[in-house]
Amino acid sequence: MSPTSPQSPASPATGRAPRARRFPRVPFWAQILTGLVLGVLLGWLARSADIAWLGSGLERIGDLFVQLLKLAVAPLVFFAIAISITKLRDVSNAARLASRTLLWFLATSLVAVAIGLTIGLLTNPGAGTGLTPEDGGRPENSGSWLDFLTGIVPSDVITPFTELKVLQIVFMAAVAGVAALKMGERAAPLLAVGESVLALLQKALWWVIRLAPIGTLGLIGKAINEYGWDLLGQYATFTVDVYVGCLLVMFGVYPLLLGLVGRVSPFQFFRGAWPAIQLAFVSRSSVGTMPVTQKVVERLGVPREYASFAVPFGATTKMDGCAAIYPALAAIFVAEIFGVTLGVQDYLLIAFVSVIGSAATAGLTGATVMTTLTLSTLGLPLEGVGLLLAIDPILDMMRTATNVTGQAVVPVLVSARERILDTDAFDAARSFDLDEEPEPSRPAQPAPASSPAPAPA
Repeated sequence: MSPTSPQSPASPATGRAPRARRFPRVPFWAQILTGLVLGVLLGWLARSADIAWLGSGLERIGDLFVQLLKLAVAPLVFFAIAISITKLRDVSNAARLASRTLLWFLATSLVAVAIGLTIGLLTNPGAGTGLTPEDGGRPENSGSWLDFLTGIVPSDVITPFTELKVLQIVFMAAVAGVAALKMGERAAPLLAVGESVLALLQKALWWVIRLAPIGTLGLIGKAINEYGWDLLGQYATFTVDVYVGCLLVMFGVYPLLLGLVGRVSPFQFFRGAWPAIQLAFVSRSSVGTMPVTQKVVERLGVPREYASFAVPFGATTKMDGCAAIYPALAAIFVAEIFGVTLGVQDYLLIAFVSVIGSAATAGLTGATVMTTLTLSTLGLPLEGVGLLLAIDPILDMMRTATNVTGQAVVPVLVSARERILDTDAFDAARSFDLDEEPEPSRPAQPAPASSPAPAPA
């Protein structure tokens, strides 16, 4: 007969003693770090020892993780955007909140692109790399303003979902949400189904999120196996520039805005938002991180009705890393490789493209479309994109973390400015382990105008 374990105190909620763990639970961040280290080691082993099966296995693991994330993108974006628009009717001053959110999105993007341009002009990331125009190649998919503008409206309702054209999905979702608002009570049964589908998608995506340590192992291992360490030497200045630019925005610009404009603690914000930031770093998908981002934003005291609009909106349009810092540095890098001199008007054009065209990235892994949009606007050779694809996975981790941080900062900032932030919930917010199951989605009850909306327990 096996020895019995000591009795644990009964849970006040259930009246039953919690089941003792046989093994201590490994924190999610430690699982991620372990996957990162193992991926580097296995990728190096596969490349140095020329182990084909190991390299192929790492590639399959990484690709499968990204594929699982993308599988949920199309329906998740559609239902999240459509439902979030209908939730605005429960928010007082909805139009004011929406306009303030958009203005802060644009303002922070402008600051981010200015930082990217400044770093690029100071460091000359394309100089001394040893790269030549012949090292590049035209991307399979490129973006232009004509494609961007005409591509917003789909030709049918099926293709955007099968070909993952996120911008078109956002358009259809916005139309559906506005139509549901106009229908009023007649749309209530359909909205109830939509909320249930959204909850189901978020539940399924949470299971994928918990595979992030394994996905990290595959993605990092694949990158090391394919490109090796020599690649980092050629792109050293450019890589450092992207990381420094993103870090300046994340831990410089955002804290200043939170502290000086929002009058809330930047440290407390990062304490509560860290789960979403770390997941964004390893998943490289703003949309894939969206359920976690919304969870941390609500825990930070943002009313659920407003958070359910601002977070999906930001996940598809707010891209300070991919659409502001990175394209600015990429344009300077490519111009130097191809021997093109940029003038003041070109830098102003980069800022314009970054602020207005950020929706072109649409929350997907990578920023190739945004880069090609910037290069084509400046008249730079699109072969320059091929020079950047090799280093892209390593850069995309920091870019996406910056994107998601901004997507969480703006709702907190707007809520604080509009005095609807639950300061008690903000002060009590803590980091949580991504092994914890999210709370089920439920229709939120509108909060009284005179008091902040309650944060979820």
